[in-house]
Amino acid sequence: MPDLGRAIFSLGWLLEALGYIPFQSWNNGRSWRLGLTYLVLEQSPALTADRHDRCRPGLNHLAFHVEDSAAVERLATDSAQHGWHLLFPDRHPYAGGQQHYAAYLENDDGFEIELVAIASPQRK
Repeated sequence: MPDLGRAIFSLGWLLEALGYIPFQSWNNGRSWRLGLTYLVLEQSPALTADRHDRCRPGLNHLAFHVEDSAAVERLATDSAQHGWHLLFPDRHPYAGGQQHYAAYLENDDGFEIELVAIASPQRK
């Protein structure tokens, strides 16, 4: 993470909106937990870039299932107040295909999140 404060503002907000709870906190990192799963955000003292590039080797994006299409839309709308913007807005919410109802979000540091409804509604 190039900026831990920004990461907490965007990714921390999203994790908590998805039901994760803050778990650990230290000078250069935070973690959140949901059940047996936990995610860690760390700001490395040895960064080689100031922005994540999802097209380079490494993590492309994280995908999370949400309850339904209404949750996808609510989170996509609310995310704008937390440093996120919608990727592929001209194809939203079917950027992943006609049977894949999802929002693809990118934050100011270049990290992509996919919020996908478990059951895709029929496209009209």
